[in-house]
Amino acid sequence: MKTIDINSDLAEGYGVAYIAGDDDAMLSIVTSANVACGFHAGDPEIMARTFKTAKERGVAIGAHPGYPDLWGFGRRRIPYSLGEIERLIAYQLGAAQALAAYSGHRITFVKGHGAIGNITEVDRSVADAVVRAVKAVDPSLTMLTIARSKQVEAAESAGLRFISEIYADRGYGPNGAMIPRGQPGALVKDPKEAADRVVAMVEANAVITTDGTHLPTEIRSVCVHGDSPEAVGTARLVRQRLEAAGFKVTPFSPA
Repeated sequence: MKTIDINSDLAEGYGVAYIAGDDDAMLSIVTSANVACGFHAGDPEIMARTFKTAKERGVAIGAHPGYPDLWGFGRRRIPYSLGEIERLIAYQLGAAQALAAYSGHRITFVKGHGAIGNITEVDRSVADAVVRAVKAVDPSLTMLTIARSKQVEAAESAGLRFISEIYADRGYGPNGAMIPRGQPGALVKDPKEAADRVVAMVEANAVITTDGTHLPTEIRSVCVHGDSPEAVGTARLVRQRLEAAGFKVTPFSPA
């Protein structure tokens, strides 16, 4: 049977005072959780709680490091040097590994958040910096990479395992890159439209752009952002449609 993973960015609130998205509901749907590490969102309380719940539900967990940008939710581009980026990633990965172990679970992959993710989609030097940090800390970890991106090239060159993902709720421009937030077509808010796009891309093994072009790529995971109002409905429908299409929805790394 064909297999596919569904992942989501979670733990992006703060303790019990600030909630971002319905993590509990998402952890009943997705098979992998990308957990914020405290720099763009998250804190030890919500990280530990998310890791514990994920373990109980058989959901794999990964570190989701971003820029130290609480005001901008990690989505602002900050001109750090390549060395500084390496250390930012290593720092957050270490925190995630420690709290996962404390919670009885284990980090098995890494996925960059926000601006760091967007930059490494197209900038090989920054993608290499992120990969160097991950490899230095734990070379057994898998890189969850944007399909057809510089992230793929960097992970492959460094000899790290990588898994290519597409986004259910983001549009792709003619070059196959995600359309920047704020531009027309960047966000896919209708759950049915998102599910239709996901099934079409996974079955075709291709990123489908806004002009209908099919760009071939391996697809092993599908991301649904956890902080949007439509997140739970989109994730649930995506899973239902993939299973109806004959896919077994399962983590790509040990849960």
